[in-house]
Amino acid sequence: MRVTNADIHPLFQPFRLGGLELSNRLVMAPLTRNRAGAGNVAAPMTAEYYAQRASAGLIVSEGSQVSPMGQGYLATPGIHSAEQVEGWKPVTAAVHAAGGRIFMQLWHVGRISHVSLLPGQAAPLAPSAITAETKTYLGQGFEAVSAPRALEVSEIAGIVDDFRRAAANARAAGFDGVEIHGANGYLIDQFMKDGANKRDDAYGGSIDNRTRLLAEVTQAVCDQIGRDRVGVRLSPAGPINDCADSNPQPLFEMAVDKLNAIGPVYIHMIEGLTGQTRDTNPAVDFAALRRRFSGVYMANNCLNVDSAKAAIDSHAADLVSFGRDFIANPDLVRRLRQGADLNSLDRATLYGGGREGYVDYPSLPA
Repeated sequence: MRVTNADIHPLFQPFRLGGLELSNRLVMAPLTRNRAGAGNVAAPMTAEYYAQRASAGLIVSEGSQVSPMGQGYLATPGIHSAEQVEGWKPVTAAVHAAGGRIFMQLWHVGRISHVSLLPGQAAPLAPSAITAETKTYLGQGFEAVSAPRALEVSEIAGIVDDFRRAAANARAAGFDGVEIHGANGYLIDQFMKDGANKRDDAYGGSIDNRTRLLAEVTQAVCDQIGRDRVGVRLSPAGPINDCADSNPQPLFEMAVDKLNAIGPVYIHMIEGLTGQTRDTNPAVDFAALRRRFSGVYMANNCLNVDSAKAAIDSHAADLVSFGRDFIANPDLVRRLRQGADLNSLDRATLYGGGREGYVDYPSLPA
């Protein structure tokens, strides 16, 4: 019997994202794996890892720092040097050869870093000199982050330009587009949320000021590579990495309104607490945020195949992203479509190491 599109749930049907045709609406979310080589260059096995998962409609790569000062964890890849651009080229080529699409996530961690990772043992950068109550990965486990220093107003244009240049580098490396990391308590999120931002200048105080960096970075990146090649990730609920806001709903309504005016192709919304729950406290009305954005809305966090289908059916989302399920199941799309069992995740191999727990998870028999 011939299977037609009418027999296939829309989750598994093609979707148009700007100028790109995606094979389905399932997205592989960005996932830090701490396996970059010397110079924070993507390791050769990275190409194998992503190509194994190219049946996703779209892959969003692990966060990649836009500058040496943007690094916060050991052995995370960058996109600011010529060597890093060259290191990513085999990865994008492998994904494309396997029929996939891949965006790079552009990352500046801000205060979520350690002096041992930064040039000249420099203090991490932040909107305000407030140390986060969280830890970072330094190879032998997790250690407390270092005390940051507050960015001068005169330095912020350079941060914006780091993102712009990184977007150009990502395209030179063969990526189909980029996702700006504005979530999970990293630099852009730190500027937005009043728990981390105590500034009294043009980048602090009002929600208009606190969303200024988000808007400036997004505009610069869109101007550099085109709006259809740019997505933005947000996490209104917090408080991942000790970064929360006292009144997130109006803050993120303004953030989404600004993004809507600039016009990136999608927003990638972490609905709830990353990897923990879809409930939020204080409450965030994600449906209201979704209505404020006229582009593609991607939902993320604690989804399964049934809730993903329901989100598509109800138009609560256009795309849905899965994280750790893609680590343990390179053929996740096939497994979800067939209702097959999923491989279990080996948490001991999530961060750092070699091929084990990276490229050796089994796929279903052909």
